[in-house]
Amino acid sequence: MTARQTRVGIIGAGPAGLALALLLERAGIESVVLERHTREYVENRIRAGILEYEVAELLRANGVGARMDREGFRHAGTNLLFDGALHHIDFAALTGKHVMLYSQHEVVRDLIAARLAQGGEIRFGAEVAEIAAIGGPRPVLHWREAGGERALACEIVAACDGFHGVGRAALAGALTGAMDAGALDAGGMESFDRAYPFAWLGILAAVPPAKEELVYASHAEGFALLSMRSATVSRLYLQCAPDELLSAWPDGRIWEALARRLAHPGFTLPTGPILQKSVTPMRSFVSEPMQAGRLFLAGDAAHIVPPTGAKGLNAAVADAAVLARALVRALRDGDERGLAGYSATCLDRIWKIERFSWWMTAMMHRFADHSAFDRRMQHAELEYYTSSLAGRTALAENYVGLPLYGEEG
Repeated sequence: MTARQTRVGIIGAGPAGLALALLLERAGIESVVLERHTREYVENRIRAGILEYEVAELLRANGVGARMDREGFRHAGTNLLFDGALHHIDFAALTGKHVMLYSQHEVVRDLIAARLAQGGEIRFGAEVAEIAAIGGPRPVLHWREAGGERALACEIVAACDGFHGVGRAALAGALTGAMDAGALDAGGMESFDRAYPFAWLGILAAVPPAKEELVYASHAEGFALLSMRSATVSRLYLQCAPDELLSAWPDGRIWEALARRLAHPGFTLPTGPILQKSVTPMRSFVSEPMQAGRLFLAGDAAHIVPPTGAKGLNAAVADAAVLARALVRALRDGDERGLAGYSATCLDRIWKIERFSWWMTAMMHRFADHSAFDRRMQHAELEYYTSSLAGRTALAENYVGLPLYGEEG
């Protein structure tokens, strides 16, 4: 089979893959994006939508921020609710920054539109079956499309294809092969995983947002989150069991539980038609390293965070930003130091993001096995991080986002 040629082969048309393609295009480096799902599926895959300050700035700087600024919500703070009292965390005052509430599928739509407008290639319905010759100078992607077998030869492969994609498995295989071959500097892949004993029951409801900014609620019955998608559509979540059946949660029960968990003086929760229900498991996951040979992982292929810290989309785009800059230096300027250090640069930031997401999750949720002592510790943390200037600043600094490129700048 004769392989097509490109400089960078990107697997996955999610935030990481599309952001990487955009940044490479801006630098004049050719790439091809292979996505196994249809365009309709990708553009309507509902996910969270808090954009860190620097991620939003990156989108603006690269010409894909206009609709975000027009239709998204600019949030200069957020709220923590416990003991029936609301505590405001003022991002603008504490850090001089803000976040944007703009759904992930809208970001994906903007990135796809920009990619196609520039004449860039996205092949939907293209399922990558194998990544060959990772250790050589020109790896090859073998994929199936419209019933046919095809191949793409690249200088670099970026696997942005999620936890279950072919990229992570291929990287693990390459590392194992290097160890078996006796490469002195070779090590295997190591995974770090934590599953949480609860999930989120999420709803999309045709009601206007009850607050201008998000409310994270810690309640004796469990966590709740008040968010929004537009001026007329709200997004709300309830802590539930990981094996929860949606049939056990009729609309009336959902609204009653939300009203109890979000209750505070002067607050009334508007109710209305529920358009969508889903249950989201909670987990933390990191895979190390994020590179082997000419293959590099980005986004969910390498790490997953619980949604409490609003970091999943941002971590994916940050990976893309680091990888794009390293690729430009390598492919345009012949300097591969950034590529060699890609995994270490990303993981330094990722572990800080994992810590923040784990901490927010542990502080805000009800754990069935918690003792009275554990619950007192949770309460003390909530009081400290809302009453102390240092505590509020630390929370705000992590929420608005750490620098995209770490200490390297």
